[in-house]
Amino acid sequence: MERKLTTEQASDYNNLEKMDTFELLSNMNTEDRTVPLALEKAIPQIENLVDAIYSKMKDGGRLFYIGAGTSGRLGVLDASECPPTYGVPDTMVVGIIAGGDGALRKAVENAEDNAELAWEDLKKHNISSKDALVGIAASGTTPYVIGGVKAARDQSIITGCITCNADSPLSHEVDFPIELVVGPEFVTGSTRMKAGTAQKLALNMISTTVMIKLGRVRGNKMVDMQLSNKKLVTRGVQMIMNETHVDEATAKLLLNEHKSIRKAIDTYNFSK
Repeated sequence: MERKLTTEQASDYNNLEKMDTFELLSNMNTEDRTVPLALEKAIPQIENLVDAIYSKMKDGGRLFYIGAGTSGRLGVLDASECPPTYGVPDTMVVGIIAGGDGALRKAVENAEDNAELAWEDLKKHNISSKDALVGIAASGTTPYVIGGVKAARDQSIITGCITCNADSPLSHEVDFPIELVVGPEFVTGSTRMKAGTAQKLALNMISTTVMIKLGRVRGNKMVDMQLSNKKLVTRGVQMIMNETHVDEATAKLLLNEHKSIRKAIDTYNFSK
């Protein structure tokens, strides 16, 4: 008999429609507490994948995410947040979702069941052995993702995955698997809940750690962030004041001149 996936097992709670609002929220919160524990157990796996990704990106390689549905959306989200947060090109971390960008808002029927489609999507970006690929699939069985990582490995591309089932087919097809086993969902099979939260946390850890190792953080500050609104400009001015000990007016002048927190700080300190 085929082994039933943990992500598909029945919820530990029943008759949800009979619970009042407080019960529903409290029980969901209880279940969510399992997520950080699953991440803690997986830190050695995450460490191995991060170091493998960094080994490529420090030499100019890129990071690709592929996924379908919620998993794909999380990969696209993480990739899209790297340029404004760390000032990197939008080609450095690339998120690809089965069915294309339209699938970010509306499900694309059968897109995740095509095992050849991911590699076709990746080839559009000229992926090569200089890059790294992470497949994201809560079930660990998504054909789109499995087909993509298998094709990538055939091209000597480093591969990893983030899944929420132990010993999944996807884990067997990658170099560096991450398995975040959070148990049955509060709503049976709704992996946008605990599984999605676990995947989001893992993605945060991966991209943030890689960017720190690439020198995109100084101390604990995002000195390369894009200055795309007033709040971020104000934050940038404060960073310059803290690092150079100049007054606010001078910090604003430095930032306006150099259009970069890092350049403003470095230029001022060098000129002293």
